[in-house]
Amino acid sequence: MGRWEPGARERLVVAAVDLFTEQGYDATTVAQIAERAGLTRSTFFRHFSDKRELLVAGQETLSRLLADGVAEAPASATPLEAVAVGLERASAAMGPANRELGPRIKAAVAASTELQERDALKSVGMAAAMTAALVARGVPDPTAHLASELGVLAFKRGYARWSETDGDTGGLAACSLAALEDLRAATATLG
Repeated sequence: MGRWEPGARERLVVAAVDLFTEQGYDATTVAQIAERAGLTRSTFFRHFSDKRELLVAGQETLSRLLADGVAEAPASATPLEAVAVGLERASAAMGPANRELGPRIKAAVAASTELQERDALKSVGMAAAMTAALVARGVPDPTAHLASELGVLAFKRGYARWSETDGDTGGLAACSLAALEDLRAATATLG
């Protein structure tokens, strides 16, 4: 087994997604994931505390990128413009591997209540990071929460479009920003 080979974390995620797709989340063991990745169980546990953590791998990084983008937006930016900068920053970190895994992760999450709960916590974490960054910019709390929730929804919708479309979508940033604009327009119809 490739004990010290680079990319162990990514290999574990891909192996897990493959196994979750093939045999379901509940039927997949840590040992099977490690074996499929060509790694040991101890290597698995150096990267993840349990198999639930695999599908939220990178959540902390994603939340930090969103918050950093919000914080770095121009001082004159509105809350949604700051969120848009956060979406662009986070989108820049996503590559072809993220795009390819998207539909498979979505299917695995849809098939497991436990993974749906973890995915919901991921969304809460992303929103909390952006809310804190907006509040630090002086945005009132209710406005910061609303803008952050719209940002999370835009990211999810943009990611789904980007990962499920074969053609050129202009990239994840373009898809997320288009989704944010759609949501901004939709809020005007709420009355």
